[in-house]
Amino acid sequence: MKVEKVKEISSDILDVVSSFFVGNRVMLRKLLAASLANGHVLFEDYPGLGKTLLAKTFARVTGCVWKRIQFTPDLMPADIIGTRVWRMRESKFVLERGPVFTNILLADEINRSPPKTQSALLEAMEERQVTIEGETHRLDPPFFVIATQNPIELEGTYPLPEAQMDRFLLKLSMGYVGTLEEESLILKRRISWMRDDPTTLMEAVTDQKTFVEMQQFIEEGVYVDDQIIDYISEIVRLTRSHPVVEVGASPRGGLALMKVARAHAAISGRDFVTPDDVKMFVVDALGHRMIMKMEYAIEGTFSPDAIIGDILGKVEVPKQFMRR
Repeated sequence: MKVEKVKEISSDILDVVSSFFVGNRVMLRKLLAASLANGHVLFEDYPGLGKTLLAKTFARVTGCVWKRIQFTPDLMPADIIGTRVWRMRESKFVLERGPVFTNILLADEINRSPPKTQSALLEAMEERQVTIEGETHRLDPPFFVIATQNPIELEGTYPLPEAQMDRFLLKLSMGYVGTLEEESLILKRRISWMRDDPTTLMEAVTDQKTFVEMQQFIEEGVYVDDQIIDYISEIVRLTRSHPVVEVGASPRGGLALMKVARAHAAISGRDFVTPDDVKMFVVDALGHRMIMKMEYAIEGTFSPDAIIGDILGKVEVPKQFMRR
């Protein structure tokens, strides 16, 4: 796998997804970068913005298998990872695999289920494996979780604990489409498809094996200079000493920022990381890992975007760094 091939396949994926999903191209680019970095994404958005369609089209175009879990208050961990059931005809217990055994998993409204059920995803997200009745089962690569939560209608929800928020590489938001033309384009495409699910009209750009090879190239073939590493480290450290922040980003946040910057470099056709690759993802990779002090959180005068913008203004951008 060469970086030119990664760029070519990535461009094809973005082009095909954009031909079906009307949305921010930069957001799609970030989603692709997160998946190539072998991470997971949390979308905090209002209902009806196309999250399910995006997951289905993304899975279809990458040649991956996808499944969806609708999180509800009565959902149990076994409903996610699976369990053993007694087969009378065979006179033995047989493993019934849950929907987590897939490539792309849409965890819809993840904050609707209690913590015990939410935590069932933790091992799968972090270790790429699940344990059922003491037996460990590996998940086939690639494994990529797209989770959603609704910022309104918070009654009866269970906020994600910090440990689980930290498992998400990025936290993104689709938002509403920006122009009247885009709003109309959504309706026009629905008429042309003559169906609600257009994924049957799509053809895969790549397959699971090639997608995993792209992930491996990014892990092994994209260079990060020491100046860039210091730049990332300084940003992460300043989140911990900012006057309005109670708890700053963890070291995992720095790792997430580096991984997704490497993925974006490869998507852009480079085998080395630049400061722009880092700056593009700072808010998305670190914003959900910070906890503001109570007085500022109540006042609402500061946001993660503003805090990180202040931090970026204080950190000197490396001018001299090695390019492979």
